[in-house]
Amino acid sequence: MKIIEETPYRFRIDQEGAMRVPGIVFASKSLLPDEHGDMALQQVANVATLPGIVRASYAMPDVHWGYGFPIGGVAATDINADGVVSPGGVGFDISCGVRLLVSDLDRERLQPRIRAVMDRLDVAIPRGVGTKGVWRLPDRSVLEQVLTGGARYAVEQGHGVARDLQRCEDGGVLEGADAAAVSDRAIERGLGQIGSLGSGNHFLEVQAVDRVYDTAAATQMGLSEGTVCVMIHTGSRGLGHQICTDHVHQMGQAMSRYGIQVPDRQLACVPVRSPEGQAYLAAMAAAANYGRANRQLLTEATRRVFEQQTGTSLDLLYDVSHNLAKIETHPVDGQTRTVCVHRKGATRSLPPHHPDVPAELAAVGQPVLIPGTMGTASYVLAGVPGNPAFFSTAHGAGRVQSRHQAARHTNADALSRGLEEAGILVRGKSRRGLAEEKPEAYKDIDAVIETSHQAGLARKVARLIPLGVVKG
Repeated sequence: MKIIEETPYRFRIDQEGAMRVPGIVFASKSLLPDEHGDMALQQVANVATLPGIVRASYAMPDVHWGYGFPIGGVAATDINADGVVSPGGVGFDISCGVRLLVSDLDRERLQPRIRAVMDRLDVAIPRGVGTKGVWRLPDRSVLEQVLTGGARYAVEQGHGVARDLQRCEDGGVLEGADAAAVSDRAIERGLGQIGSLGSGNHFLEVQAVDRVYDTAAATQMGLSEGTVCVMIHTGSRGLGHQICTDHVHQMGQAMSRYGIQVPDRQLACVPVRSPEGQAYLAAMAAAANYGRANRQLLTEATRRVFEQQTGTSLDLLYDVSHNLAKIETHPVDGQTRTVCVHRKGATRSLPPHHPDVPAELAAVGQPVLIPGTMGTASYVLAGVPGNPAFFSTAHGAGRVQSRHQAARHTNADALSRGLEEAGILVRGKSRRGLAEEKPEAYKDIDAVIETSHQAGLARKVARLIPLGVVKG
């Protein structure tokens, strides 16, 4: 594989063999995956073979090996040129995403109450494998309304305020969802989990603004040094996982009917316009709406704790997914084309005055929320004009160790003590879960953000540091 350094923050994988377009990797030399120890770059090349792909197969600064697509992979296919949709380009945790809540507290005012806040969040936030959520849906019919109504339906049922929806991607509901496209098994898995974090890298984190890079943008977002925020990172839980599993299997069986061959069976795909493609997009949208409603319910539980323990409220800055495929229009080779943009472990990053940016933030651009790991910083960025990767950027720090590797030589109790000594209160559900998510298992988040900034994917607005972490 020939990898060419185009700039200090952009590398090119030359088109060869079955590749229809080149691969473009936004990374510094220190962030570039080792092509012998991490198959992510080979996956970038594999994605470049998909029917209908345009421009390039992109990789974000946090890129690492994933299922079919690399995590941090972005690819757009022209749906009018037999472009395909691939569940591997979205991932198993459909609509996994991040929302940031902003308080009118500063760090000093919260400090006397932080331990009480974390103790109450420990009780109020369900998490872990198979955990029941805070919203106990009575039957399938109500869940189907969640699948088609998303966060909007949750707010209509009293779980939030109308302003929340103005600060959600797509107004909190992805159109085109069809509950009938969701399998009985996925419905069964989703019935009890709405309003729960799950496990793995999902978290709820109380944070404080540590540094402001763009004062005007930060002010518009309600952020200043010391401002206390809450970041929530979770997705569509078992329902989304089951939908991905179902459709990977169905597409794997259908590909031969469309004459599609891929270098990795995990890249199972079908034309967007095919019945199988439409069925997947309808089910994926349903899972996206479940994920958005899930974060809305966790927001309500968090607000209740803050109101009880500090007497303050939390306003939603923004909610954005980083595991989705969306039908969008973009210029390609001098023409406006309708494309299916896969963003897997990649955050949409819209520029100022884009019609999908909330009116209050039009002059600033879309808030881009990129979490680090417990013990490290998270960031708020903003979209910029001219983003070369279909207005996409990184979604997190990106793993450098598998969960097994991270846990093998890590004492969870010592890790928790060390974080507390550093001023970070940890409320974990399991010792192994903490060990798997130690900060050393991830890339340097500051380097990831700097690359996103320098590569023209987004611009830095504020850096946030953790005060307390709730983990699965």
